[in-house]
Amino acid sequence: MAEYVFRDMVEKEGLSDRIACASCATSAEHLGDPADSRTAAVLEKRGISCKDKRARRITRGDFSEYNYIIGMDRYNLEYIRTLSPGDGFSETALLMSYVGGGDVADPWYTGDFERTYRDVYRGCEALLKRIREKEGL
Repeated sequence: MAEYVFRDMVEKEGLSDRIACASCATSAEHLGDPADSRTAAVLEKRGISCKDKRARRITRGDFSEYNYIIGMDRYNLEYIRTLSPGDGFSETALLMSYVGGGDVADPWYTGDFERTYRDVYRGCEALLKRIREKEGL
């Protein structure tokens, strides 16, 4: 969900040529699967499509490709940090750290995809603001 919410924000700000984004799984459970149908429905209500999404797993190479690698919860972030080649590569953080902290509510367990959307939206807004300030965009 976060990839598509963030991408939509970036496009609306006219920054698609300056900011690239992607999402990755930290486990192999759903590799190759499309986005969850409930996630797709929440996004579709807002005019955002994720129909081409197929899950892939994060790799060490992502730290050379992306300046920011963002986790949705502390368990994901712990795993992400085990892959990091070290300082001087990507900034790693929780998405919600940009709005005060905490984990994004995982809709797989809560069943509340709207709540997750609200968390993701707020976090993505703050992340985009941070990137704009830090990168001078």
